[in-house]
Amino acid sequence: MKVFRIKHNDAIFYATHEDGNVFKPLIAGQHELETIPADKCIILPIVVPSKIICVGLNYKEHAKELNMDMPKEPMIFFKPPSAIIGNRDNIVLPSMSEHVDYEGELAVVIGQTGKNITPENAHKHIFGYTCANDVTARDLQKKDKLFARAKGFDTFAPIGPSIETSIPDPSSLTLRTIVNGKVRQEGKTSDMIYTPAELISFISRIMTIAPGDIILTGTPPGIGPLTAGDEVQVDIEGVGILTNSVVKDESIQTPVQ
Repeated sequence: MKVFRIKHNDAIFYATHEDGNVFKPLIAGQHELETIPADKCIILPIVVPSKIICVGLNYKEHAKELNMDMPKEPMIFFKPPSAIIGNRDNIVLPSMSEHVDYEGELAVVIGQTGKNITPENAHKHIFGYTCANDVTARDLQKKDKLFARAKGFDTFAPIGPSIETSIPDPSSLTLRTIVNGKVRQEGKTSDMIYTPAELISFISRIMTIAPGDIILTGTPPGIGPLTAGDEVQVDIEGVGILTNSVVKDESIQTPVQ
């Protein structure tokens, strides 16, 4: 089942998309709800998380591509929730960077609070999966060494378009990143060093995970640059296709005093 977060009038709620024309709300305790015409709804980014936890270097072939050793433990970092945009929203290239890369990823959407979760019980805490793009200012990542600036710009966490709740086994999905109609990344989730269940277990030993939290599980080989005017898609088998256009930052830059 594909679940969307939508706004209708002043109400925001989750719903399923039926026949491409209407949404059927999913509201606890209300079983007899009328469908809502899709053109009367605004599709919102799928969650408002307390945190976005990202995993670096989690595909074997990506580690080889970078000529780096595979990590002995998951390498985690954060993106701020303010970086989130939804399907069809624009990725804005920041003026302080000259090299911004795409990184297509499978994302886990947490559905139940948990701490010190075992890999065997991780599935109980998963609401579903979605597509994500870990957009990165590569030049700033190399300059800063730390990831906060390079990964944290507004619009640098596209997610969506929906949450797929019916993926019983995410271990052999095909993931593609497509830029202007050409496949630039292609990999299988079976190439992951640490599975989603192992990542949830590891992360929950450090911090409590909460409903709506997002875990980005890493990117396959083939990362590359984005330029203004590009259209980038993250296409994950059985999950969906996330589409975003790339634009320049046209905002007025205030000089630092």
